[in-house]
Amino acid sequence: MFEIVFLGTSASAPSIHRGLPAQMILAGEHRFLIDCGEGTQRQILRSGVGFKRLKHILLTHGHLDHILGLGGLVSTLSSWEDIEELDIYGGTQTLNRVEALLFGVVLKFDRIPIDLHLVDLDRESGPFLTGKDFTVEAFPVTHRGRGNFGFIFQQATHHPFLNDKAEELGIPAGPERGQLVKGETITLSDGRVITPDMVLGDPIPGVKLVHIGDVGRLDDIADKVADADVLIIEATFLDEDRDVANNFGHITAAQAAAFARDTHVKALILTHVSRRYRERDIRDEARAIFPKTSIARDLDHFVTRRGQPVKKLKHSPFRGGHNEGE
Repeated sequence: MFEIVFLGTSASAPSIHRGLPAQMILAGEHRFLIDCGEGTQRQILRSGVGFKRLKHILLTHGHLDHILGLGGLVSTLSSWEDIEELDIYGGTQTLNRVEALLFGVVLKFDRIPIDLHLVDLDRESGPFLTGKDFTVEAFPVTHRGRGNFGFIFQQATHHPFLNDKAEELGIPAGPERGQLVKGETITLSDGRVITPDMVLGDPIPGVKLVHIGDVGRLDDIADKVADADVLIIEATFLDEDRDVANNFGHITAAQAAAFARDTHVKALILTHVSRRYRERDIRDEARAIFPKTSIARDLDHFVTRRGQPVKKLKHSPFRGGHNEGE
């Protein structure tokens, strides 16, 4: 299961109702902050998620609307929170800018009690983070400049344990069953050899969540997005302004929807919304092509579980408040 809390959903500049880009992905006890626009730390507090277990920040690219909140966030974490280390992931150019911001300005005259690690994704290949039952992988995307990345959160395939089969085979409750779940072969006290395939059901694919920030080209990343349970991607422009979008390295709501349709995505969540458009116009353009489209708002909370459609929560367990469903 993955949870997505949208902290900021505006494009380029904040609006009255939308802050600058930031999302929190929750995977079990892990917290991943994707991008950190201005005001992100306050949005974290407003969302109710808080700062605990926030050890990983993933940056899609180095434009200021996606990273300027890092200064205040790191300062707060070092002064008020019990966090010993923080990993910030991004491309080479992005990290150069982050290093200049943090060590050249914010922390120039201060020592912080946090071990701060800048991890260069240009030097990584394949999954760069592994949890108990999931991985996180970065892949390059085309925007303005170099070092732009999307992220895949992939839950492991699950093989359900068949209790009825275990009972039939006389496998005692205890560590033997745990070994079989781990894929290990066991030998019973009567000498019978039991292999995992004798008590495990058909594989159930894990949830695949793909997050893409600003992007100007889609044909070269279709294989990374294919069959995702959830695709989060920008919708900075409407299709009437496709030429403008192309000139600035962005896509339109219609392009995002067609991409979701063609890659067999199950659900599409659009963010990075420009204040030049009405939300309903963005939603109508996308849903005409891909009906399972949502437009994210600040503090929206979505949950995606294995074998179930993505769900937008009306009552966030963190906020204890109320979000209107669509």
